[in-house]
Amino acid sequence: MLGTDLMACCRKKNLNVYGYDLPEFDITDAPSLKKIVSASSCIVNCAAYTNVDRAEQEEPLAAQINGHSVGVLARLAGGADIPVVHISTDFVFDGMQDRPYLETDLPNPINAYGRSKLEGEKQLAAAGCRYCILRVEWTYGRAGVNFVKKILEAAQTRPVLKVVDDQIGSPTAVKEIAAVIGQILERKEFPEGIFHLAAAGYTSRYEMARFIGRIKGIHTPIEPCKTADFPSPAKRPLNSRFNCSKIETLLGKKMKSWQESLTEFLEQL
Repeated sequence: MLGTDLMACCRKKNLNVYGYDLPEFDITDAPSLKKIVSASSCIVNCAAYTNVDRAEQEEPLAAQINGHSVGVLARLAGGADIPVVHISTDFVFDGMQDRPYLETDLPNPINAYGRSKLEGEKQLAAAGCRYCILRVEWTYGRAGVNFVKKILEAAQTRPVLKVVDDQIGSPTAVKEIAAVIGQILERKEFPEGIFHLAAAGYTSRYEMARFIGRIKGIHTPIEPCKTADFPSPAKRPLNSRFNCSKIETLLGKKMKSWQESLTEFLEQL
């Protein structure tokens, strides 16, 4: 999902970029990684195992893709002194914090997907390469599966939509994330460390669904419920709020509000 928008963004900036994806490229294949690293001046890793519920049954596979392979990539990049921009997630946290999460807060994932992504962060840091970790959340875009698409599709087939109102976060367009990565790639000095990146403001999944309904003129009733009402294989953090002051200081500007970005996205569909 992010890779599609990132390639478009970089090409508009006239950056010399190449994109690699399945089935031609597999991040778990070390020889392929070595070949790509040797031909690059910077790596942006958007590859990930992202099926949160299935990861509970396929944790070794998720750990291989999101953890071990990131370590291999990082060691190769470190040996060649090539910086790496790596995409991580709010799922490295347990969601129990009563305020927005800072980059310095201690991770504590509560599901297999979160554990695999945290392992990727750890291996990246341990490899000794120059890295920039961007933790993102509640992403949506034209490509891939996401919450916005699921709501729009469900509204066409269900008489009533029940959406959880106790998960709080920031709906974030991958187009905006891609724009930030583009700015990072254009910088003379590579920004190292961990950065939280999300749209400005916070909302619940329920209020987000209602917002989508208003913009798209959906008449299907949308009712609130609790996460506990719909048990799933993987636990979800209830608080996914990020403090994004660190990335905003780096960029020298505030992030767009989630309402502005989501409205733009919906009006273009």
